[in-house]
Amino acid sequence: MKTVLVTGFEPFGGETINPSGEIARQLHGTVIAGHHVVGALLPCVFGAAITELKQQMRATKPVLVICVGQAGGRAEITPERVAINVDDARIADNAGRQPVDRPIVRGGPAAYWSTLPIKAITAELRRRGMPAAVSQTAGTFVCNHVFYGLMHELRKQKKIRGGFIHVPFLPEQAKDQPSLPLAVMTAAIGSVIAVALKIRRDVHVAGGATD
Repeated sequence: MKTVLVTGFEPFGGETINPSGEIARQLHGTVIAGHHVVGALLPCVFGAAITELKQQMRATKPVLVICVGQAGGRAEITPERVAINVDDARIADNAGRQPVDRPIVRGGPAAYWSTLPIKAITAELRRRGMPAAVSQTAGTFVCNHVFYGLMHELRKQKKIRGGFIHVPFLPEQAKDQPSLPLAVMTAAIGSVIAVALKIRRDVHVAGGATD
């Protein structure tokens, strides 16, 4: 049975939970569209996160990689369109590192596009009653760092597709900010996997995006 790798992050920024890590745990060991799902936790640390991602990819040999991260303040599940080659951290990572205006890969391309069908994913999530929108920026913290690292690695492995999905806070984190229940977000990432395995050529429709 072929494998799908889903990664999430450990808590960061003083939080005690990270929805992306919980989603990876929930999906680990499931079967979606005839594919075995492996969930893995990445450290919220520049450099180490990419190293762990590559180790997981070597161990699992996936046909699809879905990296998931927390975007506190967003109200929707947001497939990311593009990863950019810069680390510019507003806060320190979990190892106390705070790179500013540094390339992720020195001499690498300015950006990489996701190879997920991001608009088809967004449309399917909306059809299922889940809030979703295409995002045009993955930020410049560890999420974008991992997204860029993933796509840089996949440039050499054309048979593997991958990308990044941001999710909102969990209700217990949110206070007065938007949130979604873990069960909803886990089901959403399950749908992301199913759509990505089924659709290779994305739909081309206007709208459906957030800044």
